[in-house]
Amino acid sequence: MNSYVNMGVGALLGTVFVLMSVSIASEGIFHSGEPEKEGFAIVAEETGGEAAGGEAPAAVPIATLLATADAGAGETVFKKCASCHTPEKGGPNKVGPGLWDIVNRPIASHEGFSYSAGMTTFSEGHKVVWDYDHLNFFLEAPKKHVPGTAMGFAGLKKNDERANLIAYLRTLSD
Repeated sequence: MNSYVNMGVGALLGTVFVLMSVSIASEGIFHSGEPEKEGFAIVAEETGGEAAGGEAPAAVPIATLLATADAGAGETVFKKCASCHTPEKGGPNKVGPGLWDIVNRPIASHEGFSYSAGMTTFSEGHKVVWDYDHLNFFLEAPKKHVPGTAMGFAGLKKNDERANLIAYLRTLSD
C-alpha cells in the first residue's frame, strides 16, 4: 500500500476516535435525564363562552357600539391600517384600496384597484355596500367574513376598537 493512503486512513480513524471520545466525555459531563412527561403543558384561562361549556356571548350590535364610539380614538386605531390603505381624498392605492368615502360605498368598487378573486366574488354575490354591519364583521376577521380575500390583516377583536375605527372611517367623506 501507498504511504499516502496509509496516512489518509490513519487520519480518518484518528478523527473518528477523537470525535467519539469527545461525544462520550460530553455525555458524561452534561448528562440530562429523560423527562417524566414529554412536551410542555399549555395553560390557558377559560373565559366563558364555548370554552367553559356554555354558549358564546351574544355579539353586541354595531349601532350600540357606535353610540359611544370616538372617532379620535379611531384615528389612532387606523395607524394599523395605514401601511396598506390611504385615508386621503384621491389618495393613491397602496397594497389595499384608498378608504376615502368607504362607508356605504359598494364593495370592491374603488376605481383603479385590482381586488382579489375572493373580494370580487363576495361583491358579485351580495351586491351590497360597506355599511356599518359589513365593516364591523369584516374588520373583526377579514378572512372569515370574505373567504379568499388577499387582506392579510388578522382583524380587530375588541368591539370598542372596531367601533372607533368605523366612526373614524365615517369622517372620511365629503
